[in-house]
Parts: sequence; C-alpha cells; structure tokens
Amino acid sequence: MPGPVNLNGAAKVDGWWRRLGGVLCRARCLACGEPGRPGADLCDACLAALPWNDPACPRCALPLPAPAPLCAACRRRAPPLHATHAALRYAAPVDRLLPRFKFHRDLAAGRLLAEAMAGRFAALPRPDALLPVPLHLGRLRQRGYDQALELARPLAGALDLPLLPGALRRVRATRPQSELDATARARNLRDAFAVEASQPLPAHVVLVDDVMTTGATLCAAARALRRAGARRVDAWVCARVA
Repeated sequence: MPGPVNLNGAAKVDGWWRRLGGVLCRARCLACGEPGRPGADLCDACLAALPWNDPACPRCALPLPAPAPLCAACRRRAPPLHATHAALRYAAPVDRLLPRFKFHRDLAAGRLLAEAMAGRFAALPRPDALLPVPLHLGRLRQRGYDQALELARPLAGALDLPLLPGALRRVRATRPQSELDATARARNLRDAFAVEASQPLPAHVVLVDDVMTTGATLCAAARALRRAGARRVDAWVCARVA
C-alpha cells in the first residue's frame, strides 16, 4: 500500500533536512567566531583556554602561583569579606567576553559566563541569599541594564538560591572605578551603599559581581551589609584581575 512508503520517505527526507539545518545553523563561538562546539557557545580551543582561577587566595580571590592559606595583602589586613571566589581570571578569552557583556548588551556572553560561575560555585557553602552589586540609578538609566543582576539571576536559578536584588542600593553616584588608582577607589566608594531598611538581611549573604580588580567596590558593599546586621558576607565574581 502507498501509505507506508510515503511515511518512510518523509521520515528520511525530514531527517536529512534536520541534519543539513544543524550544519548550516551551527552556533559560532562567542569568543573567536569559529564554529562552536555542539551544545556550547565556545569552540573546543576557547573552551580549553578558559582561565579558571586556580589557585587563588580564599579571602580575596587573587590568583596565586601555588596554593596558600592567604595572600600577603590579606595577611597584612583582612578584608570585610569572609571569602571571595572568582570563577575565572581576567585573561583571554574572558577579557573579550566580559566587556561585550558589560558595555555592549551581549547577553549571550553573559549567559555563558553565568553558566561558568554556576559550575564553579555549586559546591561552595550555600548562603541564605544572593545580592547583586547594584549600579547607581543614573548609571543604570545610561546603560539600560545591570550586569551584576544579569549574572545573579541565572546563577540563583541554577543553584536554587534566593535572590534579593533590592536589598542593597547604591545611593551615591561615583566616578568609574577604572579611572582611579587603588587609594582613590576606596575613597570614591565611601558611603556609596545602603541597605534597604524594610528588608531584613539573612545571616549569610553573597555579593555577586562581574569583575574584581582591587576589591574596593565589594568591600564597601560588604561593610554596609555588615553594619546592617549580616553576620557573614562572601563574594562570588565572574573574573578576577591579577
């Protein structure tokens, strides 16, 4: 009978078209533009080149040449953060992906980086909530989105953690940290953050941000949270500058 013949033929043709479509529509690597690895947003070479932040100081996530209890700076003066973890080092190809995400609305790059963070942080002590480091309202209007929130939202979903995006506010406009040296960065952020009084803080919170350079922003936010009653403040960042 003709029915089964037509069905078999349609299945073969349909399967052929799907395979062809998979070749033609194969995703491109977000870092270099070459054909991506199936099921990933990076090619094999860029995936293998990801600069995971190991070993690092457990207090400030500074990359270290060998495992150590603390880096020299944290031994001299401990930061207000109980622990800091950076998934990656700020090196190729991360140094191309993060600026595109942060300044050019490349949300696909942001999704990839959030997935890397979730994979690295899944085994860490679970906090009571995640808090993205907020932008000042003026900067948010200018940029149109908060890159820390865009990382924290999928991270919270992947790890099944509460997200408190309004608990911490940036109440004072500051100069871009990239324009300042280490001393000026700390002075620039004095009293820049406040905690929403109507939203009680849980005991253990984690700050989420995209890049950590000197740590001045995270330390200023941590001090505000500790003054408001948080007993432990950690930081989870996407990338750490050496």
